[in-house]
Amino acid sequence: MARLKEKYQVELVPQLKKDLQLNNVMEVPRVEKVVINMGLGEAIQNIKVLESAVEELTAIAGQKAVITKAKNSIAAFKLREGMPIGCRVTLRREKAYEFLDRLVNIALPRVRDFKGVSPKGFDGRGNYTLGIREQLIFPEIDFDKIDKVKGLNVTVVTSAKTDEEGRALLASLGMPFRK
Repeated sequence: MARLKEKYQVELVPQLKKDLQLNNVMEVPRVEKVVINMGLGEAIQNIKVLESAVEELTAIAGQKAVITKAKNSIAAFKLREGMPIGCRVTLRREKAYEFLDRLVNIALPRVRDFKGVSPKGFDGRGNYTLGIREQLIFPEIDFDKIDKVKGLNVTVVTSAKTDEEGRALLASLGMPFRK
């Protein structure tokens, strides 16, 4: 079992139940999935950028990345419907907790001038989205094999009903929110 999931089940569920004044253990918010997304506008001209991004995202997540395609055409960007434009990975259960553990304890402290993540990334339903400017903060990425620095988005989907419940869950899991 993932270290963070074990901590969640043993320590955090009773604590969150008490803090959020919930009646039932099943009401305690939990992490449902983690979606990692990399949008690549330059993939229109150079398909090799997309291939390297898929390899890097697969290394970061520990699960094969899927290529995403454009939903509609945009003439100004020379983009046609169905063209490959990015990649994403959806992590659930054990892999989601393992990724969150690595993100919070290894990757985020490696960000230059890190003061914490923004508390404004919630969507109103308890889900949190975090933008990362460069993929180099993950130890799985080999610095010498990088052709271009790419950013990525990490969305943590929770079963929380409100942003306060989601914030309490992520803070208890170790997410370093800014003051």
